[in-house]
Amino acid sequence: MTNKTDSPATTPDPKSKLTNTPYSAVRPDVQLPKQEESVLEFWQREKIFERSLDAKGKKTYSFYDGPPFATGLPHYGHLLAGALKDIVPRYWTMKGYTVPRRFGWDCHGLPVEYEINKVHKIESRKDVLKMGVDNYNAACRSIVKRYSEEWKATVNRMGRWVDMENPYFTMDVSFMQSVWWVFQELFKKGLIYEGYKVVPYSVGISTPLSNFEANLNYKMVQDPALTVMFPIVNDANTYLLAWTTTPWTLPSNLALAVGVDFDYVKVREISSGRILILAKALLAATFKDPDKEVEVVANVKGKDLLDLTYEPLFSYFADRADKGAFRVISSAHVTVESGTGIVHMAPAFGEDDYFACAREGIPIVNPIDDDGMFTSEVPDYQGQRVKEADKGIIAELKKRGRIFKQDTIQHSYPFCYRSETPLIYRAVSSWFVAVEKIKDRLVIANQTTTWVPDHLRDGRFGNWLENARDWAISRNRFWGTPLPIWRNAEGEVICIGSRDELEKLSGQKIADLHIDVVDKITIPSPTGRSPLKRVEGVLDCWFESGSMPYAQWGFPKTNAEDFQKAFPADFIAEGLDQTRGWFYTLMVIGTALFDKAPFRNVVVNGMVLAEDGRKMSKSLRNYPDPMGILNQHGADALRLYMIDSPVVKAQELKFSEKGVFDIVRKILLRWWNSYAFFANYANIDGFIPRGDAKNSPNILDQWVLSRLNGLIANTQREMDAYRLYNVVPQLLQFIEDLTNTYIRFNRSHFWQIGMPEEKRLAYETLHEVLITLSRLMAPFAPFLSEVTYRNLAQVLPKKQDSVHLESFPEPNLALLRPELEEAVRAMDVLVALGRNHREKISVKAKIPLREVKIIHRDATVLETLKKFEPYFVDELNFRSVKYDANEDHYVQITAKANFPVLGKRLGAKMKAVGAGIQKLPLSSLLDLEKGKVLMVEGEEIQLSDVEIRRGPKGDNPNLSVDQVVSIEVDPTVTPEQEQEGLAREIMRKIQMARKAADFQMDDRIELTLACDTPLTEAIEAHKEMLLAETLTTKLQVLPASTEPQGQRVETSDIDGQVLKIGVTALARP
Repeated sequence: MTNKTDSPATTPDPKSKLTNTPYSAVRPDVQLPKQEESVLEFWQREKIFERSLDAKGKKTYSFYDGPPFATGLPHYGHLLAGALKDIVPRYWTMKGYTVPRRFGWDCHGLPVEYEINKVHKIESRKDVLKMGVDNYNAACRSIVKRYSEEWKATVNRMGRWVDMENPYFTMDVSFMQSVWWVFQELFKKGLIYEGYKVVPYSVGISTPLSNFEANLNYKMVQDPALTVMFPIVNDANTYLLAWTTTPWTLPSNLALAVGVDFDYVKVREISSGRILILAKALLAATFKDPDKEVEVVANVKGKDLLDLTYEPLFSYFADRADKGAFRVISSAHVTVESGTGIVHMAPAFGEDDYFACAREGIPIVNPIDDDGMFTSEVPDYQGQRVKEADKGIIAELKKRGRIFKQDTIQHSYPFCYRSETPLIYRAVSSWFVAVEKIKDRLVIANQTTTWVPDHLRDGRFGNWLENARDWAISRNRFWGTPLPIWRNAEGEVICIGSRDELEKLSGQKIADLHIDVVDKITIPSPTGRSPLKRVEGVLDCWFESGSMPYAQWGFPKTNAEDFQKAFPADFIAEGLDQTRGWFYTLMVIGTALFDKAPFRNVVVNGMVLAEDGRKMSKSLRNYPDPMGILNQHGADALRLYMIDSPVVKAQELKFSEKGVFDIVRKILLRWWNSYAFFANYANIDGFIPRGDAKNSPNILDQWVLSRLNGLIANTQREMDAYRLYNVVPQLLQFIEDLTNTYIRFNRSHFWQIGMPEEKRLAYETLHEVLITLSRLMAPFAPFLSEVTYRNLAQVLPKKQDSVHLESFPEPNLALLRPELEEAVRAMDVLVALGRNHREKISVKAKIPLREVKIIHRDATVLETLKKFEPYFVDELNFRSVKYDANEDHYVQITAKANFPVLGKRLGAKMKAVGAGIQKLPLSSLLDLEKGKVLMVEGEEIQLSDVEIRRGPKGDNPNLSVDQVVSIEVDPTVTPEQEQEGLAREIMRKIQMARKAADFQMDDRIELTLACDTPLTEAIEAHKEMLLAETLTTKLQVLPASTEPQGQRVETSDIDGQVLKIGVTALARP
């Protein structure tokens, strides 16, 4: 938010001070973004981040930063993750740890290759080979750092502290050879093997994808849905019906699968006489009116259909019949929920198909090349991409009379997240990590970790581990870490673990480890056979990122001590999608190498969406530019907005600029106003703190110190458990309480003449609160914390150059006063009730009301509230207050079950328990409010299981009821009360004129008022109050027709009456 201002410098400026004032002057308006830029300059100039890393006498707190690609600009997801990765390390730094933070860049993989493919119009592997692998990789290398400077600017502007000047790059030799070491260690442990696997495959970029990548981009699409007839051999006019949505796989059909225990039927189609075989349960789904269209000839079990042979749809692979193809087999993945209950099997294009056919000894056929085009094995469709061939295949099958029914189906289908082309599933030769061998160890290692939210550990992530499959880690690409396997025709295999090892075995010096270099290197056979050459393929970039705990240090060749200090990490953080990505690969590699989880604590954030709930899209322009938000509202606001949202509970955040603006308006400006209030009044009085705020007898001082120390305790407890969602809301609520309760109700103490003890202690308290708040908020809002701390701390004998070099506050539990906190909660509610009641009876706040009765069941709460009476009576403008503990006379208390909570727990018993809760007597409801547990219909019920409601008893229009406290108001308004209301409104107008004239807060004034009756009568009746409240030493009242004189003259209106005001500041003595 931008407010007109000349904001104070972050370094106290003597020119901005009043004479002999202890603090830099603070204007009430502020340009937060401009001020943050000054803070950034200060941090850089004084090397505050570098100084915070001083390791002398400190333990190390370890943090891993998952590397992003620099081929795209940072988006809100990056900013959110960056905020989390900044808040936690800042907190542990202030707790006395040294927290090294090194940035890294992900240089390999599809994002880079895809950019080069677009520029050079590369559509297949053939195009890359034509361009030359060395030229292609050089082009990839050239764009890796394309947006690195923009990244640096954005990360810095967000206030994130991380070393971006000495980052690691996954394309550096030191990193790549460490990845080779990881691979070699797994190879030695027997966890690497080569095999076939059906994997998600992108024909758009000619490469397999991981299951994680395949799940990134689902779209609703329409596909053909065919029911195809397969003629049974030696059984004329009899057909097996199978259903498919992938016609392009039909030329590769080698079997049909059934469920052995399912019921199937042979039916005669009345119109044609054909015998058709399908699942009994799907008869009605296959025919519109089965009773009229078919007659059942026989009922059979699936096992009775096994080994039936059928004629191939196409002749391309008809010779495979000699090897057991074109027959009915069983498979566990067959269902009778859709289709026909008979599944067409193309083992090269379906994982279940592959395993079932392999079990039966049926060899695969794969007439699709790496670019997703039919090969010469299927000459009729050679050179056509698979999806493009659908129409021709359907037409041919229709021509042959093999299509029983053709429909279309709308369903969710995976697309390549890079090329936006539909994925296929394809059997490929790949290198695998044998994850299933270590699955039990992964599950055990996971139990040693702490996740936030906690349900993810044993839920989403734990389930993924328990169902983990072997991990295909090789990619048929060019720009990446090469597979470090050398092999010859005789089958000798050498796995390389470093550049030194390759140089030693090959006898050659090697400058780089990318394939354009190492593929030229051969290793002489140790047994005198043919030379060993590197096998094709590069490592999945997820294997690289999972290796970063070791590779960022160049371990084991270099920095072994640094690695040992940092492993396992104390903390990592990324988005929810990484439960099947980076978190998973870290866990697999860490457990395989060291039999332990490579991290202790994980904070998982949700996804940041556009305000309309859709994915943020550059083409749709459905989100504001991040740098624009930072320049308009500031980083503190953006950080707090994102962290104070469902996204830190791994839920979605629909990004709204208004939400950022609300943080500025409701939180940061209120914090600033509290700070400005203190600094400016303290300057007037020359206040220097003694540090004895805890001795104040003032109950509001005691209350705010209790709130502060409770806040410190909560923040430490929840931050130690990484539950940021229980921290930030409490911090923001405290800022609101500080301005709306403490300063508002306590300001009269600061307006006293001189420095009486209660005024000095009010200053002590507010200084203690604000300086402590700056330290509490430092990890979350590092900029405003810095500004407030540096100004307020300059009077302290022991101070740091920056709040971020301070220690985190420790709670003083002796200052906790829960009874005061309960009373102030009640006071805040009754003030809100009083205001709302005035609106209901249409009586303005300036008019005093005769009486308010405060109703609360607990007499001790009422007794404590009496101590606060001077504060809320003035706020509500009541002349007298009564207290009544007989709540039952005024209020009806009822209860109903909390269905969202209890429904999950009780299931079918919910109805009976809900009825029992509604019948509970008042005494039981009060027991629940006291924290007791009740038995209802045999179930334990506590307060969180019910909704207790309070409502007015009878028809009393003067009663306002709330769960915390209730009030009864005397609505009577006399002319004398109205007159006092006019006097208060006149005072408000005078104060506005003083502010507009830019007078100092303690300036005495001469005041001229020009008005007529009834305003003159109100002034005369309440003259003493008016003089005292406006610091007026000389008052002149003139008729409304007169023009008053003064340094500032204003004309105003009160209830239709003209009021002219002239104010002049008197010279200071």
